[in-house]
Amino acid sequence: MADSSESRAVARATKPVSEALLNEKWDRAISSMIIKSSLGLSFGVVFSVLLFKRRAWPAWVGLGFGAGRAWEESDASFRRGDSPVRDALRR
Repeated sequence: MADSSESRAVARATKPVSEALLNEKWDRAISSMIIKSSLGLSFGVVFSVLLFKRRAWPAWVGLGFGAGRAWEESDASFRRGDSPVRDALRR
């Protein structure tokens, strides 16, 4: 009897596969948004300093491009549904 109650406790403690997959996709989407937005912002700052006499708009455009790219990748990941998220560089 002790074995059956232990197995029930273990089964309740683990998350369903769909919830774990969704959590993984959200984690990947948020980290991708932060990384790509900061890269776009940094490229915008560099171009602003080098080419545009320190204007602010290249930095904002770079930030927007980075965030937009991350948004599209995350949207495609969520639309796929059941497939796990894989990084393109790790294949």
